[in-house]
Amino acid sequence: MVPVTDSGGRGIFVTGTDTGVGKSLVAAALARFLVRKGIKVGVMKPVESGVDDVATLGQDGELLRWAANCDAPIDLISPCRLPEPLAPSLAAELAGTVIDIDGLVSDAKDLLERFDFVIIEGAGGIMVPLRDNFMVGDLARRIGLPLLTVCRPGLGTINHTLLTLQAARAWGLDPVGLMVNGMPESPGLAEEHAPAMLAELGDIELWQVLSRVAGDERQKVEQIADQFDSSLMEALFP
Repeated sequence: MVPVTDSGGRGIFVTGTDTGVGKSLVAAALARFLVRKGIKVGVMKPVESGVDDVATLGQDGELLRWAANCDAPIDLISPCRLPEPLAPSLAAELAGTVIDIDGLVSDAKDLLERFDFVIIEGAGGIMVPLRDNFMVGDLARRIGLPLLTVCRPGLGTINHTLLTLQAARAWGLDPVGLMVNGMPESPGLAEEHAPAMLAELGDIELWQVLSRVAGDERQKVEQIADQFDSSLMEALFP
């Protein structure tokens, strides 16, 4: 269940267990799914590195904006855009800047006041540094939204996912749901058993097991959104 924040807004903070698990696609697909239901969705990529033209949205920010049909200013959708494709703390240092944490939190609160539901996609996993001794998980805690964790189904995912959930809970975050993304058409034994094992060992609700998709980024988003069902709406809007 996704609770309402202290400020009255409703939303989710999306994190991943590793690079390449499909966190950006799942976050965008969730936005697309809710828009199809007639919900006014706000989206945010607080920090995005590897942005060629920092005067515009990066790839992840633009995908979120498109998926949600979000009319918020780009500096609310993606307040901190950095050119180097590195961990945000290092990318910011090389750009000669320091990430404004208070500003990011304020922007998130602004979106929560403007929209029915807000999807915030973190940069990498929750242990990725935004500045000295301040991680993505710290930002999620400051914003106050529950956590959706996206993981892969293959070998190694149990360790990665359980570590992510353990760290999240130690931080005081609320991991409310898990999505296993990229399940192949003919799964092996590890992939076949991973979702149930993750739900049991991680003591977390398994919201969705998502089949592997193909095509360009927007086509993938549409295909993932097609896989979401009514149980997801019940989790997000109990």
